[in-house]
Amino acid sequence: MRIVKIICIILIPSLYMACGSGNQKASNLFEITIDKNVKKITQFDEIGVTIKNKKNKDINQVTYSIDGKDVPLTNNTIKIDVSTLGNKTLTAKINSEGETVVINKNIKVFSAKAPEIYTYTIIKEYPHDTGAYTQGLEFFNDTLYESTGKNGKSFLRKLDFSTGKVYEQINLDDSYFGEGITILNDKIYQLTWKSGLGFIYDLHTLKKLDNFQYGKSREGWGLANDGNIIFKSDGTEKIWFINPNTMTEEGYIETVTNSSIVNSANELEFVDGKLYANVYQKPSVMIINSNSGAIEGVINFSGLSDLITKSADWDKVNNVLNGIAYHPERKTFFVTGKFWDKMFEVKIQKK
Repeated sequence: MRIVKIICIILIPSLYMACGSGNQKASNLFEITIDKNVKKITQFDEIGVTIKNKKNKDINQVTYSIDGKDVPLTNNTIKIDVSTLGNKTLTAKINSEGETVVINKNIKVFSAKAPEIYTYTIIKEYPHDTGAYTQGLEFFNDTLYESTGKNGKSFLRKLDFSTGKVYEQINLDDSYFGEGITILNDKIYQLTWKSGLGFIYDLHTLKKLDNFQYGKSREGWGLANDGNIIFKSDGTEKIWFINPNTMTEEGYIETVTNSSIVNSANELEFVDGKLYANVYQKPSVMIINSNSGAIEGVINFSGLSDLITKSADWDKVNNVLNGIAYHPERKTFFVTGKFWDKMFEVKIQKK
C-alpha cells in the first residue's frame, strides 16, 4: 500500500490530494484568492493572498511560487518578484492533514510603467524597390540586406542602400513566403511564414548552408540577435530565444504594457538591450526590454506613408510600414514599408 500511495502522489500532485484522501480534486478542497483591492498586478507589487479552505481542512503550512520560483509569504503578502512579464502561474503548495496539495492560479503581470511616446526626424530619403514586400531589413557594415514575402515574390538580396543597386539576390521557391532575417557569425538566418522552416545562408555568397525547423513557436515573423541569442517573433505575444548553435528555442518573453499583453510584434531589430519591433499593420514600432518583455516605448511613424508614391492598386492592408534596420556607424534607423518606393533614414527622439 505504501508503494501505491507514493506513485499516486508523484503522478498527479497538481490535481489531487494524496491517495489516502480519496483522490479528491485539489480545486474542490482549496483555492488561491487574491486581495480584492488588487485591480491589476504589476512587476514587484506586493499583493495579499489567502487560501480558501472549501472543506475546512486543517492547514499546517502553505508555500508559494511563481513559474516554479519560490516567493516568500509575509503577513499573507507576497512580492511579485519576476524577471519577465505576462502570463504567469501562481502555485500554492499546501500541507494539510499530513498530505500535500498543489493548486495553481493563472495571473497576468503587467509593466509598472506606461510606454513612452517617441517620434522621428527624417535625415534623408532613399529609393526602395516597389516590387519588394519587405519583411526583414538589416545592415552588415555598410551593406543592406533585405528579405521579402509573398509566394512567388520572396527573395533575399544585398544592396547599396543609397542607390538601391542590387549586389546579389536569390529567389525563394514559389512555395515559400519569406519573412524576417538576422545576421550572426557570418551567416544569414531567414524565416518563412507558415512553412515551419527557416534557411541559413553564407553572408558573403548567399549560398544556402542549411535549413532549420521551428519548435514550439507558431509561425515565422521577425528575427534579430544580440550577438549570442537569436530573437524570433511568431505572431503571438511571445518573442522566442533561439540558440544559434542548435537552432532550438530555449525560452521566451511576452510583450507587455502597463495594461495589456500585446501580440503584434513583427519585424525585429536589436539595439543596446532593446528590441525594436514593427507593430503588425500599424505605422508604429515598439521598443521592448529584451529581458523582461516590457514595452518601454512606442515610436509613432504615422506621416511617412504620406511621403511615398501611392499606385492605383494601393492597399492599406498590404502596403504598410514594415522593415527597420539600425546603422551602428551612422547611429540612425532605416525604415520602409511593403512595396514602398522610398526608404527613410531617421533619428528617434522622445515626443
